[in-house]
Amino acid sequence: MRGFLIILQIISAVMLIIAVLLHAAKGEGLGGIGSAARIFGTPKGLEKGLDQLTWGCAIAFLTLSVLLAIIK
Repeated sequence: MRGFLIILQIISAVMLIIAVLLHAAKGEGLGGIGSAARIFGTPKGLEKGLDQLTWGCAIAFLTLSVLLAIIK
């Protein structure tokens, strides 16, 4: 049982890392000079879905962490 939970936690951790890395940068950085960064906007629907995926992965990771701490 504990081994299965550890495998699930590793999978959720990798998915959380990937989901965070897929997010678009919120800061404009050097592209903000002359408002050039506003040209390359991302669709809002995609960001909303990615936000939900990230929250789901984070909740799964935290829940598995608590369960593993309890089962210890």
